[in-house]
Amino acid sequence: MKGKIPQEAKEIMRERFGHDTLISVATVDGDIPYVRTVNAYYEDGAFYVITHGLSNKMSQIEKNPNVAISGDWFTAHGKGKNLGWFCSEENREIAGKLRNAFASWIDNGHNNFDDKNTCILCIQLTDGLLFSHGTRYDLDFAQEYGN
Repeated sequence: MKGKIPQEAKEIMRERFGHDTLISVATVDGDIPYVRTVNAYYEDGAFYVITHGLSNKMSQIEKNPNVAISGDWFTAHGKGKNLGWFCSEENREIAGKLRNAFASWIDNGHNNFDDKNTCILCIQLTDGLLFSHGTRYDLDFAQEYGN
């Protein structure tokens, strides 16, 4: 049964994903699915990923924003959205959180923050399925967060 997200499920989501975590993100190009593992940070019904705006995943999301994710006994659907350049003023708050969450690797040379195509992918979750210690949580993020 879907409805408001129980507090215990919110706490599990924060504990599992409110830091640097690996999730799989699936997109579709035409009728072919693509999946990749990314570093992500979760907050209030959305995952955030640092990526490149010209990557295949971003091109696929631009054509079809519907994505699926999976990680650590959690699967979900959502809408992907390019928030734009990581260093833009509009992204200052979330970029700061990502810098903190990804502190162990963010400045290892993999990211070029001078490149305007270094962007933040926001995956606003719509629905999900979370398992924890034998309990199943059917989560309606759209109802809870308006995603």
